[in-house]
Amino acid sequence: MSQPDRNSGRPAPRRLRLVGVIAALVAIAIVAYGLVSRAAENSRLHDLTEAQAVPVVAVVMPTSVENHAGLDLPGRLEAYISAPIYARVPGYLKSWTHDIGSQVKAGDVLAEIDAPDLDQQLLQARADLSVAQANAQLAKISADRWQSLAGTDAVATQDVDQRTFTLNANLAQVKASQANVDHLVAEEGFKRLLAPFDGIVTARETDIGALINVGAAGGAELFVVSETSKLRVYVNVPQNNVPSVPSGTKATILVPEHPGKSYSGTVEASAQAVNPSTGTTLMQIIVDNSPGEMMPGDYASIHLQVAAVANVLSVPSSALIFDAKGLSVATLGADSRVLLKPVSIERDLGAMVELSSGLSPDDRVIANPPDGISNGTEVRLASTDAGKAKNSHEKS
Repeated sequence: MSQPDRNSGRPAPRRLRLVGVIAALVAIAIVAYGLVSRAAENSRLHDLTEAQAVPVVAVVMPTSVENHAGLDLPGRLEAYISAPIYARVPGYLKSWTHDIGSQVKAGDVLAEIDAPDLDQQLLQARADLSVAQANAQLAKISADRWQSLAGTDAVATQDVDQRTFTLNANLAQVKASQANVDHLVAEEGFKRLLAPFDGIVTARETDIGALINVGAAGGAELFVVSETSKLRVYVNVPQNNVPSVPSGTKATILVPEHPGKSYSGTVEASAQAVNPSTGTTLMQIIVDNSPGEMMPGDYASIHLQVAAVANVLSVPSSALIFDAKGLSVATLGADSRVLLKPVSIERDLGAMVELSSGLSPDDRVIANPPDGISNGTEVRLASTDAGKAKNSHEKS
């Protein structure tokens, strides 16, 4: 019998080397693929980071359309004429004839005052006048007699002059007493409180039996009469808006108690001065109130029809940039880089501002410039990014 081969149960050395080479090549391929994949991912991440570092902005074009937004301000309604009625004589209120809300005519009696002290003073003054008139009559008789004897040697000239001077003094006393009587008669007329003009009684601060003091001596007002067929509306206009609100500017008035209803008025006068504590100018608007729907003291919302400014461009207020260099607007150049332009505000309308200089109608204004933006900053348009994303989606 033949003897078996000793190497039949073992792999040949050449085969082992082949397997090792193949394993090494596979390992090298795996490592190479990993390195290539990581490099590609790093490149994509770098590109994505660079893309995200470029700000995305939206642009708007300046508009030259006339802005009629107007100016909305709070105001207060006041009576066209309002007169507080004070007492001119002391005493006690005897009666009153008109209460709050009453319509009165000029000269109507509002109330009467009982003034016994004044009555007694008038009686005393009339008595003094009678005494002065009697003394003057006696002095006249005596002076006439002495003057008739002046041409004779029966009386001295000095005595005649003395009687004449006495007559003149008594006549002067008569005039003084008459003036005092006239004064007290006029004071008696003030016992009746009269309406100074046609209007409405808007306040009554007294009642029958109340002690009345003279107004100039600290007495309170007894009545208030107001003329309300026209009303005055007082509004404080900010200093920078004053040139846009000349006399004759139309105004729309809204009051809370009449929702959905508006009233028309006209700016009649301006204080022509700026209040240093508020930075505003007081202006007066006259509004017709013949139906009597509005009331003095009402709070009102005033809409002023501010005239449009010519040769201005409007941009969103969010486009303005305030920094150490002043006020500017960021525009987008053809190379997708930022160009800052200094501007001047003509009028601030809240959401929009009107610029008098610094921009041209063809400028592309960045609506919401990001923080830290400066000249030469590269940006991307939001619309361009959206278009690229759409195209990429369609290809996929």
